[in-house]
Amino acid sequence: MKKKLPIILFLVLTATAFAQRKSDLIAEIDDLKSKLSEVEQELAKAKREISSSNAKAETLEVENAGLRDANATLLGNLSSFSELSKQSSNNVDRAMAALARKEKQLSGINNMISANDSTAIVSLTRIKQTLGENANVSVAEGTVVISSSLDNLFGSDTSSELTEEGKAWLTNVSKVILANPNFKTEVEGLNITGEFSPTFDQVASVSKELVGNLGVSSDRILISARDGNFKEGINIKLQPDYKGFYAKAKESAKAAQ
Repeated sequence: MKKKLPIILFLVLTATAFAQRKSDLIAEIDDLKSKLSEVEQELAKAKREISSSNAKAETLEVENAGLRDANATLLGNLSSFSELSKQSSNNVDRAMAALARKEKQLSGINNMISANDSTAIVSLTRIKQTLGENANVSVAEGTVVISSSLDNLFGSDTSSELTEEGKAWLTNVSKVILANPNFKTEVEGLNITGEFSPTFDQVASVSKELVGNLGVSSDRILISARDGNFKEGINIKLQPDYKGFYAKAKESAKAAQ
């Protein structure tokens, strides 16, 4: 028995040591499991964060692609707008240049019209000096109108033979006509009866006196007869040379282009 006691003691000590070692291994295993669980949790968290980051990255990539497309569209629109703006500016410049040319043309024509009106007004003053302040002279639309009654010229409204007073009046009128070579002359008869034959005879008599006896060129004399609307008499109209005026206006328009 004494011989077996050391063996038993050894076995007991060995079993005790083994049990202690097993207990330590179990504790160590539990600790490792706990740490493994923590690591797995951290790994799962890291995976979730990576997945979230990837999703955000994909969203940002899509947004960036949309922004790139929008930016490309905007740049294209800006380029188109710039081209349209340039074309509009060119159109405005051309329109302004055309307007300036038109204004220059109109200015030239207005100046010529004003010159004609001024000439008529100046002529009116000179005519009154020639015919006397009591002469029946007016200006209408750039035309100087010298008027006389049928009684003064012919002694009655039916006669076509000039009186001495009428011849004297026409002598002064001829001076006015000859002093204004740039004016056309029209002898106009006014009638209130509707019978124009006597009126044409009177107009012809006045024209014959001016051309045949007073030196007025026949190509400067026009004759006409019209309803005087309750007025009768003879009008001597001195009109600007409209043909020459329009020729000058045309030349002015061409020069302004």
